[in-house]
Amino acid sequence: MLTAVKNQIKVALLSTKYGLMREMTNKVTFIMDVTFMILNNASFIIQWIILYSLKDDIGGYTFKQVLLLWGIAASTYGFAHFSFKKAFSISDTINNGKLDSYLVQPKNVLISCITSDIQVSAIGDILYGYIMLLIYGITIQNFILFSLLSISGGLIVVSIAVILGSLSFWIGKSDSIADTGNDLMVKFATYPDGIFKGITKILLFTLIPVGITTYMPVWIMTEFNITYMSIVLASSAFFIFTAFSIFNRGLKRYSSSNLMISKI
Repeated sequence: MLTAVKNQIKVALLSTKYGLMREMTNKVTFIMDVTFMILNNASFIIQWIILYSLKDDIGGYTFKQVLLLWGIAASTYGFAHFSFKKAFSISDTINNGKLDSYLVQPKNVLISCITSDIQVSAIGDILYGYIMLLIYGITIQNFILFSLLSISGGLIVVSIAVILGSLSFWIGKSDSIADTGNDLMVKFATYPDGIFKGITKILLFTLIPVGITTYMPVWIMTEFNITYMSIVLASSAFFIFTAFSIFNRGLKRYSSSNLMISKI
């Protein structure tokens, strides 16, 4: 069992490596994509500078904590979209019979599919996240925690995308559902949780688990709490297991379109 998991992780890392090498053949485009993403993220900080010039505290967050929030949100998004880009278009893959080429490979179908391409601009998100961490105040402990929380949060984001995308096995054209769910995960992640109340806040820690991918990591980075850390890691394992379970169950219903395209 452990050997199989290790082999699948190795396959995923190799897929990402070769995808990166492929994209770096055009170095100018590669550098521009990364740079413009960093600048795009940085532009949103201007609104927070203006807001904090009027008020010292917003939703219980200081300005530095908002920078940390943006850093974690960006790094989580970047990790998810860089390493598992195809997870966010899995509905299209299912609906158009593009899973055929993954079915004939001696690898896990889901992992082969979602790691078959990378999003270069997401590297800019990852770098931006660490720039925010540097501004917030970087230590060895913060660096390790930030990296671990970004990866665990990214895996939850990917799992949510897979779960929503896998609905296409049953519903058919469920692209809009998946796109809406993925967009909500991004839009709520960059606002302090203190501004949300009642049912909205409950949803952000359950149905739309931004609270687990972004808010709890900020709390952990601000003041380490083993309970919150355990919740984040356990949630990550739960969502990964659920994503694999739903996808594999749906795969049994999959109808091939005879679209055989070789994946190398």
